[in-house]
Amino acid sequence: MKKKITSVLIHTELVLMSCLVLVPVIWIVLSSFQKGSGPSEYIRFDELTIANYKRLFAETNYGIWFFNTLRVALANMVLSVALIMVTAWIMSRFQFKGKKYGLMAIMILSMFPTFLSMTAIYTLFLTLGLIGKPITLIIVYSAGAIPYNTWLVKGYLDGIPLAIDEAAYMDGCTRFKTLRYITLPLSKPIITYCAVSQFMLPWMDYILPNILLSGDKTRTLAVGLFALINGKESTNFTIFACGAVLIAVPITAMFIIFQKYLVQGVSSGADKG
Repeated sequence: MKKKITSVLIHTELVLMSCLVLVPVIWIVLSSFQKGSGPSEYIRFDELTIANYKRLFAETNYGIWFFNTLRVALANMVLSVALIMVTAWIMSRFQFKGKKYGLMAIMILSMFPTFLSMTAIYTLFLTLGLIGKPITLIIVYSAGAIPYNTWLVKGYLDGIPLAIDEAAYMDGCTRFKTLRYITLPLSKPIITYCAVSQFMLPWMDYILPNILLSGDKTRTLAVGLFALINGKESTNFTIFACGAVLIAVPITAMFIIFQKYLVQGVSSGADKG
């Protein structure tokens, strides 16, 4: 009887949590197909239309925003993974003076969100003349990804026996060849997790792009879409809903394709750290 009650409570909680997550998603998807331009209290299934999607591309620079975000996301993914893997590999495989304090510093830095140093970051890039250029976002995202992910990846690499590296050294491999041909192939799950998480970041971030980028042609999707409804009397809600739905497409595709590696990566890294 106790097991049945526990099972009922668990499934009830899961159903409620699913509703809390799915209801807003379903509502925003259906809103994107509604006639008119403002938010609707009730969804009318007899008035569904794709005209809002046509307006999105005809009346806004959504295509440019999408390309800007995709470019930043791909560059950030590649650069972040490279920096994270090299840093975590050094911390996991090498012994050197100050390593313990270095790891502690990295852990402390991971507790502070990037936007807390926004004034210093803006002043730095303004001095360098990089305000308004996508490279600023790539640098900030990549550097900000190092602290937390280094600890996660280090935990995963610590679970790979050092005997494998030593065998490679005996066969004539250098340290970097061992990293490239042995360590990296064995680290596919955690690499995938880091890559997907860093790919997702620019699609949903608003604060950094809004401060570091200027002009409609350099906006990312989050900034561009918010501008559509950033008014007291917004008449672009249905267009905003269309843009929000399209943002979910690349992110959802990444999750579906790499779901297996994502679960393995985050669980292994957390367990072995």
